[in-house]
Amino acid sequence: MAILDDKIKEEVKSIFEGLKDPVNLIVFTRDDTIAVPGRECPTCKDNETLMKEISELSDKISIEIHDIAKDDDKIKAYGIDRVPVTLVQSNKDFGVRMYGIPAGHEFATLLNAIQIVSKSGSELSSQTIEKLRSISKPVHIQVFVTLSCPYCAPAASMAHSMAVENDNIKADMVNAQEFPELAQKYGVFAVPKIVINETVQFEGALAENAFLDKILESIK
Repeated sequence: MAILDDKIKEEVKSIFEGLKDPVNLIVFTRDDTIAVPGRECPTCKDNETLMKEISELSDKISIEIHDIAKDDDKIKAYGIDRVPVTLVQSNKDFGVRMYGIPAGHEFATLLNAIQIVSKSGSELSSQTIEKLRSISKPVHIQVFVTLSCPYCAPAASMAHSMAVENDNIKADMVNAQEFPELAQKYGVFAVPKIVINETVQFEGALAENAFLDKILESIK
């Protein structure tokens, strides 16, 4: 069954007319025809369907689908340990990942990720970009979201934008409802909840300069 209706498809097609470089959606999923207790993935099939539909809306978007139970080489290469997850890449891996299906408000996060990866650049200020590009230490940003949260998409997109500007920065959108074990681990009681390098945590969609300050704090 289709996820996107015709009206949304036409709107997305219009947005994708501005894409520059080809984008590859690398989807890791689990075959739901094989029931393994404790390893169920109720949203894997829907996420797979959504990404297929998105890939059909522009000739600049391709898709790869890998099963976490079968494609060991790809799993190891990308360090995947849970599904569903979608990596948004162009000619390189920018570290932009989406754990869980990006539906609801997070659909905007998916569209933004495709756009910034396609043009290999964000709309962050020149001052922010300059400071980001000076970072030489690894930075891992996890943005915990829910699909009904209107403030989560801007926070996740901010993290993805920062990852695009520096190869040392990796940014994950994580649907807290699909990954309750992670939400529990990091004490996610309100969203967006941002965790940087396991050491810096905060809630809320911060302004660009404040978000950058938190990143810099995490690598001191």
